[in-house]
Amino acid sequence: MCDTLVSLPHYTQNGNLIFAKNSDREPDEAHEVLYAGRTFHKTRKLSCTYIEIPQVAETYEVILSKPFHMWGAEMGVNEFGLVIGNEAVFTNVKINKKNTGLTGMDLLRLALERSASAREAIHCITGLLDIYGQDACGGYQDKNFYYHNSYIIADAQQAFVLETAGKSWVLKEIHSFGSISNGLSIGTDFDKIHLVNEKRNFPFNFKKKPKPFSFSQHFSDFLYTKVGRAKTRKSCSMALIETAKGNLDIEKTIAILKTHNIPDPEFDPKKANTASLCMHATGMTNPSQTTGSMVAEIRSGLPSTIWLTASSMPCLSVYMPFFMATKTLDDLIKPGPHPDDSLWWKAEKVHRWVCRDYQNRKEKLQASLGTMQKEFIQGEKRLMDKQADYPELEKFSTACLRKVLDFYESNLT
Repeated sequence: MCDTLVSLPHYTQNGNLIFAKNSDREPDEAHEVLYAGRTFHKTRKLSCTYIEIPQVAETYEVILSKPFHMWGAEMGVNEFGLVIGNEAVFTNVKINKKNTGLTGMDLLRLALERSASAREAIHCITGLLDIYGQDACGGYQDKNFYYHNSYIIADAQQAFVLETAGKSWVLKEIHSFGSISNGLSIGTDFDKIHLVNEKRNFPFNFKKKPKPFSFSQHFSDFLYTKVGRAKTRKSCSMALIETAKGNLDIEKTIAILKTHNIPDPEFDPKKANTASLCMHATGMTNPSQTTGSMVAEIRSGLPSTIWLTASSMPCLSVYMPFFMATKTLDDLIKPGPHPDDSLWWKAEKVHRWVCRDYQNRKEKLQASLGTMQKEFIQGEKRLMDKQADYPELEKFSTACLRKVLDFYESNLT
């Protein structure tokens, strides 16, 4: 389960596009934050998560947040200010489950590496989808977790929702703000549509096309979409964005991603459900947890800021600022499948300790992280106001990362 949202420049406080996503995965599936510079390739083949495809001559600079074991990414930004997040959506199109296609995360990373604008990214994703399809497991330990994908794709000036079902897809431009969750949301009000005649799961083979044609009505799976409470989470994020109309900033966006299904002080992670934007796994009916989170402020003419937790549970995390053309992320230890010295696992140990007695243990942690968060946001604003150069941005970003690492190191229990 995931949630992705975007606000266009005219809807935000600073006149910059703001994008945000919580990535909800399996609880032990550590999230890696990765920087990759612009690269010229001599090899002809690229190994994605399950299959090889032809490599292009040049790929663009990216910052990605991704499951540690996969090639593809859940969310990311490139050097042109292109930003993308994906969602699992559940449809009635049959998946053969042979891992012969690209994952939705592969498609996202490929688009970021190969596209300079939102429209180019749409063309990239739909073109690759038509060639390779998306028969690819999206799970970690759950090897039977297959799904199709939706995306918010944006650059400094435009944003779009792209939803897929097999090789079929539908596109809708966002004109002020929007969000997506784990369900198809585009009905009859699309801007562009591409339909492929594919075999669907019983009993949906006999489902007639609605008139007028509705993409979501025709392709949605009932069970997973309902259990995942996609509509509830989307309604929640949309309402919170609308409340901040014309005044949305990074601090308010971060607060949206920290939202639970039950407000504090009553919230208990053991009673969380799939209606939470900040998701805590509780078992079979709610197996997902927010394992990584990102907010990006995309600017025209100035560096964009990519705020990442590099940890799970936004409610117990701090968002750190990162920038293109800097080396801050080079020394960040990649997390593995078991507890290690990475930031993700150090934070995870602290977060899980807090969750065993959430209301009593969270206050000190949240107070310290809240103070740190304000310092980071104010420091970043000062640098943007003075149009700081990249060495200054790198120095600031590295100091923020060091401070967070030191905090979790000192709070290991």
